[in-house]
Amino acid sequence: MSDHSSSKAVLAALAANLAIAVIKFVAYAFTLSSSMLAEAVHSVVDSGNQVLLLIGARRSRRVATPEHPFGYGRDRYVYGFLVALMLFSAGGLFAVFEGVEKLLHPHPIDRAPIAFTVLGIAILLESFSFRTAVRESRALKGDDSWPAFIRHAKVPDLPVVLLEDFAALIGLLLAVIGVGISVITDNGIWDGISTVSIGALLISVAVILVIETKSLLLGEAAAPDVIATIAGALRGHGVDRVIHLRTMHLGPEELLVGAKLAMPAATSLADVAKAIDAAELRVRTAVPQARVIYLEPDLDRDAPERPELQNVAADASAKSGPE
Repeated sequence: MSDHSSSKAVLAALAANLAIAVIKFVAYAFTLSSSMLAEAVHSVVDSGNQVLLLIGARRSRRVATPEHPFGYGRDRYVYGFLVALMLFSAGGLFAVFEGVEKLLHPHPIDRAPIAFTVLGIAILLESFSFRTAVRESRALKGDDSWPAFIRHAKVPDLPVVLLEDFAALIGLLLAVIGVGISVITDNGIWDGISTVSIGALLISVAVILVIETKSLLLGEAAAPDVIATIAGALRGHGVDRVIHLRTMHLGPEELLVGAKLAMPAATSLADVAKAIDAAELRVRTAVPQARVIYLEPDLDRDAPERPELQNVAADASAKSGPE
């Protein structure tokens, strides 16, 4: 479900950004607007980012090898991190540089109607891409707010596309404002201010993506509700309690589960193996993402003694005391 949703959102964003990049460069050739150039480069960078996300999704599906026994699921996180760096360097820094250059050497906007027409078309195309990303993300978002979804999502593609499209729409509005004020005042410095603002926006979004994808690369645990489901599936049928439980995402749809399980002291080796196999089956049924599971049986040393055993111990202590 998440793979299909993210691929659909990425492809919609790629198609929109390629079309937008072409018309923005054409508009820049006629208007020489620095904010238009910044937006054109931004669309090119976004297109390259979507290609990287598609490559990462494809490479993550490779079969595990002896050298990489847990598979290649984290390739999607690696490519998501590269996208964030691209957005920061090729998008944000270029826009800031171009804006500062325009502030130092301002010139009026030529053929403003062309600029406004292109910006309007770009807003429509970008809105279509953003709408697709929002629609495909709703099923995974659940009851979370959008900021919480960006923070907690284990699929990097959707948050990346959402933030890119959101930043693109805000950037287009900034470009409209910058070009509009420049035309009204006949002062190109406003175009430069708009361009610097676009660059600052892209850098801010890139920093957020770097932080989130870095966390995924380091290895995030499953969501709290998923951990609770796994713990519930492990208990019972020969398992007294879960002593400790650890989870880690090997990829958006791959989860590593490790747990130490408390079992009755008198359990035979055959019954231990049977209980472990049953617990593993319950976890896989409850949480299909749990692809790699390691369960360790142990005695429940920290559990309180049963009342009858405590009474026996008390009687023994009384008998061993002074007469």
